[in-house]
Order: sequence, then C-alpha cells, then structure tokens
Amino acid sequence: MNGKHVGLAVAFAMAVTATPAIAHHSFAAEFDAGKPVQLKGTVTKIEWMNPHAYFYIDVKDASGNVTSWGLEMGSPNGLMRQGWTRNSMKVGDEIVVEGSRAKDGSTIANARSVVLGSGERLFAASSQDKQ
Repeated sequence: MNGKHVGLAVAFAMAVTATPAIAHHSFAAEFDAGKPVQLKGTVTKIEWMNPHAYFYIDVKDASGNVTSWGLEMGSPNGLMRQGWTRNSMKVGDEIVVEGSRAKDGSTIANARSVVLGSGERLFAASSQDKQ
C-alpha cells in the first residue's frame, strides 16, 4: 500500500470512529450524580433504541398530582447484558426507579436501576458508570 492509500485509510477510519462521538453525550453533560432521585410510577411509554433506551412513567405525589418523567438508560445491547429483554417492562407496569436527576431540574433522569413489579431489580446500564 503506498502513502496515498494509507492516508486515505487513516482519514476514513477517523471519520467513521468520530461520528458516534458526536451523537453521544456524557452523563455529566446532562445529569447530576449529586441529585439522586427515587421514583415510583406507572410505565407509559418505552423506546428501545440506540444510543440509549428511554422509558416514561407517571408519578403520583401525596396530593394526587401526576408528573410525567422521562428516564434514560444505557444502550439496548448494554441492557441485554444486564438481563433485560424487550419484554422485561411493559406499559402499565408499576415500577421503582433509582437514578440521577437532570442538571436543569426538569423531570428527566438517568436511571441506575429499576425494580420491576415482580420485585426483580435490573440495572440500567447507566452512562453514569462511564464518566
């Protein structure tokens, strides 16, 4: 391989590996590990996609007011390595989530673990562990 081909191969490799980094964010960019949150609620929506799976729950406070929360987990591949399947959690399930709240104070959090209605605790392949 001559120098021109090596240069093209290196440029191509850099472009291919840089693209996922642009689309992905670090835990610390959006979430605050110093703001832990524990939520009990009903699953309303599940999005099993890359680079992160998301799910949404409705949480009822002591006064009966309902707040919708969005929870980020790891990638589907990371979740499967933690014991998840696409059927582990379903819309309508009552669950408990532990995680870290968004820095902006919105009702978004990075899930660290989820206790399913069956009592099974699954870890959420959180990006917090990869800071």
